[in-house]
Amino acid sequence: MPGALGELFIHLDLATGIQVAIIGLIGGTLSGFIGSGGAFFMTPGMMNLGVAGPVAVASNITHKFGKAMVGSRKHGEMGNVDKKLSIFMLATAFVGIRIAVWVMKMLFQGEGGGHGSAKGAGANLYISVIFAVVLLFVSISMLRDIIKSRSAEVSGPSTRIVDFLSRLNLHPLIYFPVADVRVSLWVILLAGLATGYLAGTIGVGGFIGVPAMIYLFGVPSAVAAGSELYLAMYMGAFGALNYAYEGMVDIRLTLLLYSCSLLGVHIGAYGTKVVKEVIIRLVTSLIILLCVFSRIVAIPVYLQELHLTSMDPSWNPILNDASKFLLFGSGIVGCLLIFFFVFKAYLQKRRIEASLTVGSIASGG
Repeated sequence: MPGALGELFIHLDLATGIQVAIIGLIGGTLSGFIGSGGAFFMTPGMMNLGVAGPVAVASNITHKFGKAMVGSRKHGEMGNVDKKLSIFMLATAFVGIRIAVWVMKMLFQGEGGGHGSAKGAGANLYISVIFAVVLLFVSISMLRDIIKSRSAEVSGPSTRIVDFLSRLNLHPLIYFPVADVRVSLWVILLAGLATGYLAGTIGVGGFIGVPAMIYLFGVPSAVAAGSELYLAMYMGAFGALNYAYEGMVDIRLTLLLYSCSLLGVHIGAYGTKVVKEVIIRLVTSLIILLCVFSRIVAIPVYLQELHLTSMDPSWNPILNDASKFLLFGSGIVGCLLIFFFVFKAYLQKRRIEASLTVGSIASGG
């Protein structure tokens, strides 16, 4: 198995290495700006460069472990981490990750492995379809919430599902002091399973974990973000070990992502202080939507490589380039907007400091 997978590792030349580092910078910036791991950009970004889907997922989930560790520590200092809640979810999250790794392994051992240009096409198709379905739902939901919040007097997450589940009174109910909620154990375990499976399949678990904590458990948004990062730290470590055991982790890609992603996280995090929340949510939903379209454009390529369609193979490079253009275009435009707001805020701060300095000198004179 490791030998077969080893053939899937791309030749990492200077140009490809630079592009992976750029993916890390963009993904890190988006991560710091919108509070997500950025995997929704990094995983398909590496796939667009020719990295096999499972290797992209494995290398990214390994990279996520370090970022989640730093992020959860910062949230913990602010009191935004409910460790008890994360540990309960972790019990089934590990099962979800293990299922995801097993499915990926079966795809390579079975017909999806393929030969030549089709090697890994089955897994790439599987990842892309799940990626498109889940994140399309997420992006549309975010856009709908933005539209509703502009017309509604009360902003904030809906509590309809929380109220419905509380009326069902599914015992045993567990109380979580930091989040100050009481949740059914069965709902927690199911949410943990889905979070782990998604993280192990496409490298994005937070898009299930955070909404589940907010809309199913009734957890405050800040505590949900901090608790999911704490959960992601252990999921990242467990996922990295499982994928490494199967020979799917390319440590070169992980280190290249790290080389620029941590810088991007700090830039993006600063942007959250100077940009309105509605703008953050709008930029997030649009970038995710373009990332989804990028994967949808690539799906016919994998179908052709698996001989499931009669599409002319000459279309493959065109569709690959279109997919890459959509993905990198959305990431670059999003980052440029963030850099613009950050730079604008920095100039305003410098002008204020300069005026205060002049004022103090004048009053002193």
